[in-house]
Amino acid sequence: MASIQGYVHSAHDQSVVAYIMAIIPNTLVSAFTEAHVLQVLFVAVLSGVALAATGERGKPVMAVIESASGALFKIIGYIMYVVPIGAFGAIAFTVGQFGAGSLLSLGELIIEFFAVCAVFTVVVLGSVCWWTGASLWRLLGYLRDEIVIVAATTSTETVLPRLIEKMKKLGCEEGVVGFVIPAGYSFNLDGTCLYLTAVAIFLAQATNTELTVWHQLALIAVLLLTSKGAAGVAGAAFVVLAATLGTTGTIPVASIALILGIHRILAEGLTFVNLVGNAIAVLVIAKWEGKLDEKTMAAQIGTRRTRARLLASQPA
Repeated sequence: MASIQGYVHSAHDQSVVAYIMAIIPNTLVSAFTEAHVLQVLFVAVLSGVALAATGERGKPVMAVIESASGALFKIIGYIMYVVPIGAFGAIAFTVGQFGAGSLLSLGELIIEFFAVCAVFTVVVLGSVCWWTGASLWRLLGYLRDEIVIVAATTSTETVLPRLIEKMKKLGCEEGVVGFVIPAGYSFNLDGTCLYLTAVAIFLAQATNTELTVWHQLALIAVLLLTSKGAAGVAGAAFVVLAATLGTTGTIPVASIALILGIHRILAEGLTFVNLVGNAIAVLVIAKWEGKLDEKTMAAQIGTRRTRARLLASQPA
């Protein structure tokens, strides 16, 4: 606990203006050398806007950045192979230091997180899915193979080609599918957002860290930025969580060791929600833009109401 207390004492309150000014780095290099995540994001956004404005001249630089990004996440993938050893040590340390009762709290977190994922999927995603005329349950059955793969690998990247092909077969236009799914892998991570908020609140309670309303709003604001860099590879959400806690300085960064042992279990829930959310997003955008073949969709995953309406509209 001594190491954790060090993080608690290092955290300090600062004004909104000072917080915003701290996002702007002194130099482009200092953002990386001083390990300020928000400063790195600030530089990344400026660089992205500049590269987009340069057009064809910026493509070689973008290719280098994409290659470096792929190599970085490949390294993270290698690290994830030895994470079980670290998870074993983290759980052993937690039980040895705080007793077997600490496992009950982790078990409660797992149950509550999966309950939140289930409610979000049924209520929120289910409602949106119903608006498109599709049945959530039939969609889950249609994507059952992808769901199993995602649960086994805890990565949505593994089913990207399969998901694109299946959404095309549902009657969604190729252009919509090719744009929405890759974009959704960065900007439509519902499960990752649920994971980050649930775990952050759990760690705050576990370390007896008081979060005021302003602290929670600041945490949400930072999560809105850092979560956009959560790629679909295994372990990316954990990396984003560590970066976020280190940026805000409110919740002790060392506390993430508490959930290291159960991250693999929680990742199964978050990747499931991410997968289903991206599939439904394709249906929504395709219908919104008039690029959805409703007859093809209804024949495979349509609700009874949708199938009855289309059947009644057919000429006798």
